[in-house]
Amino acid sequence: MHLVVSCSLRPTSRSRILAQRAHEWLQTGGHESRFIDLVDHPLPLCDGGESYNAEHVADLDALIRQAKGVLIGTPVYNYDASAATKNLVELTGRAWTNKVVGFLCSAGGRASYMSMMGLANSLMLDFRCLVIPRFVYATKEAFEDGRVSDPDVDDRVKQLADTLASLAAAMPDA
Repeated sequence: MHLVVSCSLRPTSRSRILAQRAHEWLQTGGHESRFIDLVDHPLPLCDGGESYNAEHVADLDALIRQAKGVLIGTPVYNYDASAATKNLVELTGRAWTNKVVGFLCSAGGRASYMSMMGLANSLMLDFRCLVIPRFVYATKEAFEDGRVSDPDVDDRVKQLADTLASLAAAMPDA
């Protein structure tokens, strides 16, 4: 099973649109995929203690553990993944071990295309994730009427979904 997680808390999120589109591409390709929107799973801020025991944390931890691959849809804020994205990883830590991970990013401009490197490095080094090196990075020009309107971006979303499925299938079970 693959997991696609929308980590934006904004109602009109473009990264959510990317995540939903990736989920559609996985299903179209015949792959079992589950879409999770953090809006529907409110998480406490990671405090290094009691926050790990919160209801939604346990649910998301279990889903991530079950998944072979995870696509993260995140907005880029201040040249980094959103705080909600990082909080999810902090709260579910070891559940990410040995997962194939890809990123679907939306940003206000083209200058922060390398913004995922800090999170990618953490996932690779802390949890031995296999991070797909070619992520989707899109600006507002790629969207229209609540959908991906740029065919090149849509093709990159499909390629990322296909790559996740292929690599996850090749990964040995832990």
